[in-house]
Amino acid sequence: MLKAKNRLGIIFFPAYDWAISPTHPERQERLLYTQDQLKEEGVFDIDGIGEYKPEVATVQDVERVHFCFPDVESVCTESHLISAGGAITAAKLVMEKKEDRAFALVRPPGHHAMKVVHGARGFCNINIEAVMVEYIREHYGQKRIAIVDTDCHHGDGSQDIYWNDPNTLYISIHQDGRTLYPGSGFVDEMGGPNAIGKTVNIPLPPQTSDEGFLYVLEKVILPILDDFKPDLIINSAGQDNHYTDPITNMRFSARGYARLNELLRPDIAVLEGGYSIQGALPYVNLGIVLAMAGVDYSHVREPDYNSDAMKQNPVITQYIKKVGQDVLDRYRNSRNFVMRGMPGNYMVRKKPIFYDTDGIRENQVESVMICNECAGILKIESLSSVNPLCLCIEVPLGACDRCRDEGYRILKEGKQKNIYAYIQLINRRDREYLRF
Repeated sequence: MLKAKNRLGIIFFPAYDWAISPTHPERQERLLYTQDQLKEEGVFDIDGIGEYKPEVATVQDVERVHFCFPDVESVCTESHLISAGGAITAAKLVMEKKEDRAFALVRPPGHHAMKVVHGARGFCNINIEAVMVEYIREHYGQKRIAIVDTDCHHGDGSQDIYWNDPNTLYISIHQDGRTLYPGSGFVDEMGGPNAIGKTVNIPLPPQTSDEGFLYVLEKVILPILDDFKPDLIINSAGQDNHYTDPITNMRFSARGYARLNELLRPDIAVLEGGYSIQGALPYVNLGIVLAMAGVDYSHVREPDYNSDAMKQNPVITQYIKKVGQDVLDRYRNSRNFVMRGMPGNYMVRKKPIFYDTDGIRENQVESVMICNECAGILKIESLSSVNPLCLCIEVPLGACDRCRDEGYRILKEGKQKNIYAYIQLINRRDREYLRF
């Protein structure tokens, strides 16, 4: 009988009752074929691999992360709460040492859901990894956490949520935003004023194969992780870099995904995208499961895989090496970044956001206080095509006294102005969550 080197918990939730449409690529069959494949391969007969049911995330779990308007119940369904709950279940298995590693095979996905939520964008309503990460911090203490996002689409939502957090390293490896939705994730997007260098984007050209992905992992991502020294590594495990995916243009294989996870050694993986329902997902998920468990995956192979056809063009190889070196140089130089503005001042950015799934338009004005002691107070004014002007205030986990007091000053001022339809306060320091 096979025995796993690493005890692995698998959480499975196909969300039978939720789909954007019956033929939409983000539908329940994404996981049903995987379930069949894992059973046919006898994965659950391997000593050390177990299957678990997801719990249901609470409204407070979501409000710990998101500003949802008009409220959480209006922007997500029970399926979204179970998907996020599946990620939380994975975290609890690892944090409570019931398993060495965990893989949440759940849907709907989440990494395009931003800090403010008015609806669905990129098939995502709430950010299930972020809900999980902040659950960990709420219940197991402040942790330095690295999220490595291997989805083919840039995780603009995860980047937005952790843009100002110096204790979260967000690394995204994705198809170049000039060629694919959501059109972001460039190397100069490196984080907010109190977290420069904690956002790392590695945009790869179309037709990148196993060679390119694994080169970037070994030469760029692993050295950055060694420098950051996270307490936990999360793989935001999108699988649409696969060569058969219908909506992307990459050439990654199931065995390549397995090798990536073998080298990355994530504590937790959470399924994101991947829409080749029969040609990729059963084989990719099998490879990731075996790699995370420390079981031989050399037999994992797609029926139509042709290694000669998947060879990477030398021109692409050279381009990837240049991108990788640029990313490394920017990361290393970020520690020498001279802050623009004095502590106590605000840095402001204006963000137009389009919710492609729901057809919503939003305009934000985001202000973050420059602070040498914490992540800084966050203020967002949001106006969308479905909701009037909203005010968002976040007092970060571990906030200094000045930032905490500033948060309540903004709250008081906002209530007095009487111009906001909705006001929401997230006070992570004192665990106070208010809506007006």
